Amino acid sequence: MDVIVVGGGIVGVSAAFHLARRGVSTALVDAAHTGQATGAGTGIVFPWPFPWDAPAVWDFKARAAEHYPRLMAELAEDGQVTGYEVVGGMSVDREGDDAGYDLMSTLAERPEFASMGRVERLAPGEPRTRFPLVPEPYGGVHIEGMARLNGRTARAALFNAAEERGLRYYKGDARLAWNGHRVTGVHVGSDELEAPVVVVAAGAWSAGLLAVAGVELSVFPVRGQMTHFALPGTDTRGWPVVRFGERDYFVSAFGPDRVVTGGTVEPDAGFDRRVTASGLLHNLSTAVEVLPGLGEATVVETRVGFRPGTHDGRQLLGTVDRLPGVVVATGLGSEGLTFGPYQGLVAARLAMGEDTGLDLSLFRPDRRATAAEALD
Repeated sequence: MDVIVVGGGIVGVSAAFHLARRGVSTALVDAAHTGQATGAGTGIVFPWPFPWDAPAVWDFKARAAEHYPRLMAELAEDGQVTGYEVVGGMSVDREGDDAGYDLMSTLAERPEFASMGRVERLAPGEPRTRFPLVPEPYGGVHIEGMARLNGRTARAALFNAAEERGLRYYKGDARLAWNGHRVTGVHVGSDELEAPVVVVAAGAWSAGLLAVAGVELSVFPVRGQMTHFALPGTDTRGWPVVRFGERDYFVSAFGPDRVVTGGTVEPDAGFDRRVTASGLLHNLSTAVEVLPGLGEATVVETRVGFRPGTHDGRQLLGTVDRLPGVVVATGLGSEGLTFGPYQGLVAARLAMGEDTGLDLSLFRPDRRATAAEALD
């Protein structure tokens, strides 16, 4: 075996797919933890960088934006159902000042942002014609190229496509095999799997894997409780994703009649996977306040996911000097469904010893928190 990938979320299965499609002998080890972030996310895809992003972050995001539609098209051509739909997106605001038209239209003029498509200003009342739950007074901006992603469906598509190309799958908790000098594979139950490279893409659970060699990985679980609503008799399949600018609150819709609202952000909950009364109260009260039309909707379910957070908000991506044989790919927080597929590709290239063409210094997995960050 050439590479073992640990972690079956969007990053891990993307890495496994990109390795398998290159003919690399690959195994995927997944503990299938309850609370995996990929299956719980709201699925809003906005992969383009912002002017204030550091150059390395800008480059990563710009390449991710180019990669996303290509990957989804390849999977679709392979016969996979991807769960990816370009439905457009709106940023709306009651006053119209915080919708971001000037910023979005300026970005869309750049050649590397062609996938954003048309950016247009929406007068008060227009957002409601596209997403009928938006209150009448709201205006905003519409971005043609925004998409939504069903994380569970996309994960299955990547996994199935990788299996068709020879991926081997092992379910269970993995432990790195460490000989005191380098990682030589993983232990899964009674199985010992050997490989010269292991990709650690286990999301919020990644830190425990590297502890075998005394390496502290600065990643921790951020619990999110996301509530799903149904509107019986209403076809929501063509509705765009929506951001309420003044509150930075996100809403997405899925067919045939489902609406998913922005959830909780709980960095101190650990791996407690319960749906809590306070979390559900927050979700219901905020949803009805922002979208009063949801007051008569059916509450279908609340999903709990553990986003992999980091001390400085940047992902962990790269090799570790003290742990030869390991590539780390995690820490995308709430942007896993947006940037996870490309992060998986970069991890695969690192595992194959290829030059990624990226400056990964800002994403070093073994970086430490500064004193100021530690006090926050």
